[in-house]
Amino acid sequence: MSDESRPSPAQTPPDARTQTRTAAVIPAAGRGVRLGPGAPKALRALGGTPMLIHAVRAMAASRAVSLVVVVAPPDGAAEVRNLLDAHALPERTDFLVVPGGASRQESVRLGLDALPPAYDIVLVHDAARPLVPVDTVDAVIEAVREGAPAVVPAVPLADTVKQVEPATAPGEPEPVVATPERARLRAVQTPQGFDRATLVRAHETVTGEVTDDASMVERLGPTVVVVPGHEEAFKVTRPLDLVLAEAVLARRRLNDGF
Repeated sequence: MSDESRPSPAQTPPDARTQTRTAAVIPAAGRGVRLGPGAPKALRALGGTPMLIHAVRAMAASRAVSLVVVVAPPDGAAEVRNLLDAHALPERTDFLVVPGGASRQESVRLGLDALPPAYDIVLVHDAARPLVPVDTVDAVIEAVREGAPAVVPAVPLADTVKQVEPATAPGEPEPVVATPERARLRAVQTPQGFDRATLVRAHETVTGEVTDDASMVERLGPTVVVVPGHEEAFKVTRPLDLVLAEAVLARRRLNDGF
């Protein structure tokens, strides 16, 4: 279903609402070594269901998202396709699985290459953020609709952050170089949203190591804007994160019937 049928805020011009379509790209080709040996991180179970399925459902929960592209491990596209077929997913949303590359950046680019031309807005979402609320997804999409070329959800930092001179050997003390002003810092989450042409240009232009797609757009020059994120959109990276995710999911099922 296209986002023509989704109620939108009155301030969005009617022609913009009817002409923009949104797709989500979920790179899920990584191994997730920090969670330990076993299945790739995206396929680890959360509440009895693979994290990837939770992430796909989180994107499809937005009525604005009419296509979800899952970028699978290079040798695991058939497995991921079977996984999607085996779980109930919203019928209004189309799903596509493509093989990924050797890096996250390459996998996102391959997901972009697979998008039909009709999609103007692209979300890029971490499979390891399975519990992002739909309100956060919608806020990102709406900011792109209103004209921002790149949008990231983010939350204020609870901890003081120190900039250090990295140690030359493991375990060595690291001297503090500076203490950034915490009020000006944010912890960035996903989905990150983009005007498609801007994101494609970033992937065609920017080379070298990057930690997220918004960083690539920053290097091009367009302004990246922040919208409020959510504490439940945290990234499941270490075993303790998985314990927290299980607790959040259990609470949702108890309180909301999630």
